[in-house]
Amino acid sequence: KGPKTTHATACAPPLTHAMLLSALLSTLLALTPTDMCPSYSTFFTAMGVTASLVFTVVGTAYGTAKSAVGICSMGILRPELVMKAIIPVIFAGAIGIYGLILCVILIGHVTTDKLYSLTNAFLDLGSGLCVGLAGMASGMAIGIVGDVGVRATAQQPKLYVPMVLILIFSEALALYGTIVAILLTTKSAMKCS
Repeated sequence: KGPKTTHATACAPPLTHAMLLSALLSTLLALTPTDMCPSYSTFFTAMGVTASLVFTVVGTAYGTAKSAVGICSMGILRPELVMKAIIPVIFAGAIGIYGLILCVILIGHVTTDKLYSLTNAFLDLGSGLCVGLAGMASGMAIGIVGDVGVRATAQQPKLYVPMVLILIFSEALALYGTIVAILLTTKSAMKCS
């Protein structure tokens, strides 16, 4: 025998997906423009700007510092190769520019004379995190490859071209994040009147 059912549970209609969807749609349709465009929505855009710049700069700083350690170590043995070995620092420096570009785009979205939709603010936050975290990962990869690569190139010059190719693919990670972030920022969701 199954569990006992009381009169109240036996008479209650089961919740279906259609009923849940209907309740959700009626709640969304009841929202007013001020519910979808609250005054605090620009906070999320500001967090997107912050994430974009902070995380890409962390990646740039790590990539530059880690590569510089390898360049200094290599420069003791082969000082004539120092300028040739500076390439990882250049690659790391470009990552910060990606974050700066997105910051300028995001700041251009916000104006003080009209409301900003929460959906657009969340898209801005997502784009900032996208370029920021991709830039940080790219900077870490560039730093590690740059450190080991320039030391290895000092001992075996034939490793220079493979090191540069690995650095290019490491830099591409930040570029992928930037492309997706720009796509997110150009996605217009909702306008507030």
